[in-house]
Amino acid sequence: MSGSIKRGAFIVIEGLDRSGKSSQAAKLLVRLQNANIPVKLLKFPDRTTAIGKTIDSYLRSESDLDDRAIHLLFSANRWELASSIEESLRSGTTILCDRYAFSGIAFSAAKGLPYEWCRSPDISLPAPDVTLFLDIPPEEARERGGYGQERYEKEEMQKKVRAMFQRLGKETDGRGQQRWVTIDAGKSMDTVAEDIWRHVKLFMKGVDGPVERLWEADAAPLNTPP
Repeated sequence: MSGSIKRGAFIVIEGLDRSGKSSQAAKLLVRLQNANIPVKLLKFPDRTTAIGKTIDSYLRSESDLDDRAIHLLFSANRWELASSIEESLRSGTTILCDRYAFSGIAFSAAKGLPYEWCRSPDISLPAPDVTLFLDIPPEEARERGGYGQERYEKEEMQKKVRAMFQRLGKETDGRGQQRWVTIDAGKSMDTVAEDIWRHVKLFMKGVDGPVERLWEADAAPLNTPP
């Protein structure tokens, strides 16, 4: 887009439980910092907020909530940080996010909630420029350390979640400037890191144009009043 101002890139890492998301996000954060790219790492759910603490208790199976209620809490947790994400991007800071709205939809829809209903609370959130989906068969993830410590870490559930992520990828890739990239997370940690870096390098100099909105490709950008 000629004449546009560069802003920070919005990079999301998604995947099944134990796919290596948090480890790869940490490695990518260091690599971006070493390249002198202003960058901020976010993790969803953000368990430090009031809403996040309720979510944390639920995920640890210390409390029970209706499936619809917990889905809306996950979405509200993302909306708590939506404005700060947008402000950081505009200031030239790259946002690196460990899980985002796609996880919320994939897990809730996998539990049997209507797909479109699951998606609706997150419509108009800032849209990532690239989503890196770390794909691994659930039976392989099960063999990794710590598996089963949280509520959703069950193989049958993870199979359903994986199918939902695949649907989201097909529906997201190519909407506006948004890209969805599937990474084979069954490879060695270093190989996966290199695969991720190959795609992230495209955003080293920032991104042209305003921040887009999730599932509103034809809507006004976030920094334009309705």
